This record gives sequence, structure tokens and C-alpha cells, in this order.
Amino acid sequence: MNGIGEDIGVFQIAVIVLVIFTVIVISRAVRTVPQGEEWTVERFGRYVRTLGPGLRFLWPVIDRVGHKMNMMETVLDIQGQEVITRDNAMVHADAVAFYQVIDASQAAYEVRDLENALQNLSMTNIRSVIGAMDLDDVLSNRDVINSKLLAIIDEAAHPWGVKVTRVEIKDLSPPADIVAAMGRQMKAERDKRADVLQAEGLKQAAILKAEGVRESQVREAEGRREAAFLDAEARERLAQAEAKATEMVSRAIAEGDIQAVNYFVATKYTEALRDIAASPSSRVVILPIEAGGIAGAVAGIAELTRTIGQPGRDGGASGGAPASGGSGAGGPWGAA
Repeated sequence: MNGIGEDIGVFQIAVIVLVIFTVIVISRAVRTVPQGEEWTVERFGRYVRTLGPGLRFLWPVIDRVGHKMNMMETVLDIQGQEVITRDNAMVHADAVAFYQVIDASQAAYEVRDLENALQNLSMTNIRSVIGAMDLDDVLSNRDVINSKLLAIIDEAAHPWGVKVTRVEIKDLSPPADIVAAMGRQMKAERDKRADVLQAEGLKQAAILKAEGVRESQVREAEGRREAAFLDAEARERLAQAEAKATEMVSRAIAEGDIQAVNYFVATKYTEALRDIAASPSSRVVILPIEAGGIAGAVAGIAELTRTIGQPGRDGGASGGAPASGGSGAGGPWGAA
């Protein structure tokens, strides 16, 4: 009985050991790879294949998982450093990079400590790119710096199975004395622009004022020209009227109507008296004629007007009566 019990105890222990061994083998042979990761498989220490996400199987004992690579895009915070620009200005530069592993085997076996390698690669290229630029270009052309860094770092990291998607400069901080100098320079530039704008405003105001004066002079000259045209036209019409009156008087004289002569002379006579009386330099007017002469002239004009207004009379009758009245009223007419 003791022998049988000992055999059963050994058998149970063997079964338990076998079960434990089987569980260990299955646990090492069946693996679940999470989403966003890829695992490398090594057989006797040599890379043989890559396991993608999901339930995967390995050969127990001879195969093992080498590296578990994260295939998602990763943010790399690049350490800040002091960089000297081409014009010997010191700048503190901070940056950040975004990269993604696209080949797990290359990222696992082509470089040791991938993140540290990308960190040092980025820092050295930041010094190279910024060191080749002047301070003003560094502060004003961040996009250019980012583009250059992205192209250089992505090309250098390509053999490692890594794709660098973005490189961004977070901060560029020049020293305090350079910041103060830049502030004074900016103030001087703004003052200069203000002076230039003020000068431009004064210039435009002077130009507009000159144009206004010129326009006023042109308008005034045009007004004088129009006035001269109107005066000339008035004088022309007056001359035409006088010529027509003279023609009518000449025609009347040719027809033997002496009253027309008396009318013409009387008109000129009264106009001459009006001009003498209206002269501002005249204080005393001496008339070398009798006062009755003026009345005779006026009477002659009235008689001529009545004669013209009576078309029934003939030329001899209309010319005789006023002539005798005119000679009796004023001596100057008879003399004329």
C-alpha cells in the first residue's frame, strides 16, 4: 500500500509539473499585441519577423519578443540651449519635434536609444541652422528655420525607420541688453515713419493748396474772359445801334427832313451836358448858352416824335412847322 501511494504521489506531481510547463509554453507561444504597437521576434537572438496588433503565436523556447515599438506619433521635447548667431548674438532656443516610427525593425536594430538619438540630432541641427543666420533673420523667419530643421532631421532619421513630421521652435530669447537695443531701434524706426508721414501730409497739403490757388486763378481768368466777351458784345451791339441810328438820320437828311438833323444834334447835346454834370471833378458848370436853348432842343425832339407818329402828313408839311418852332424857341438850332 505504501508503494502504491508513493507511485500515485509521484504521478500527481508529474501531472502538475506537466500542466505548469504547458501553461508556461502556451503563455510564451501566444501573445496579444496592443493596437498602435509592433513587436519584433528574435530566434536565438536574431531578428526574424515583426508582430502586428492582435493575437499572435510564437514558437516556444526558440522564439522570443525582442523590442516592443510604439508606432503612434510621439512628441519629443528638445532641451533648450544657448545658440550663437552669425552676428555673434546669443539666443536661447527651445524646440519640439513630432516623429513616428514607420519601420519597427529599423527603429529597434539600426539605432540604440532612438529618443536620445533624435534629441541630440535635433539640438546639433538647431545650432547649425540658427548659427548660419543673423539675429534679425532668426527672430523674423521662424518658418524658414522650422522648414530647414524638418528637412535635415527627417533625412537623417530616415535610416532609423522614423518619419519626422514636424519641428517647431517654441521660443527664441535674446539677452536683455539686445532686447533693450531692439526696443530703442523699433522706437527710432517708428519715429522716423511718423516724421515721414507728417512730411508727406505737409507735402500733400501744399500741393492741394497750390492746386486750389491755380484752380481759383483759372476760374477768375475764365470769368474775366466771359465778362470781356460780354462787354465786347455789348459794345458791338451799341455800335450797331449807333450805326443804324446814323444811317436812319443820314437817310432822313437825304430825303430833306431837317427834323432828323435836329434830333441827332439835340441828342448829342443833352448827352454832353449829362456827362459834364456827372463828372466828379466838376464843382461849377458854366454853360455858354441860354437856358432857353435846352428847352428849344427838347421841344424840337418832342416835335420830331409827334411828326413821326403822324403818318398822314407828307414830308414837306412835317418838316416845316417844327423847323419854325425850333428856330423861334432856341437860337442854336437856327444857327445849326
